[in-house]
Amino acid sequence: MSQGTYSGLVTLFLFVAFIGGVFWAYSKKRKPEFDAAALLPLDEEDTPNANRPVAFATHKSENAQ
Repeated sequence: MSQGTYSGLVTLFLFVAFIGGVFWAYSKKRKPEFDAAALLPLDEEDTPNANRPVAFATHKSENAQ
């Protein structure tokens, strides 16, 4: 098998994988899951210390005594 044949087969495989990923992402049965994921940044109900950055909520300050 020559280098050109190998490169062509790899390109064909990657193209088919890309088309499969596009069909998977835009399939109708995935829509409810993606709609729920789209709302996650707006959901502050289960976020501890929502008004404070995570670094301050979980770590002590270096200057704190």
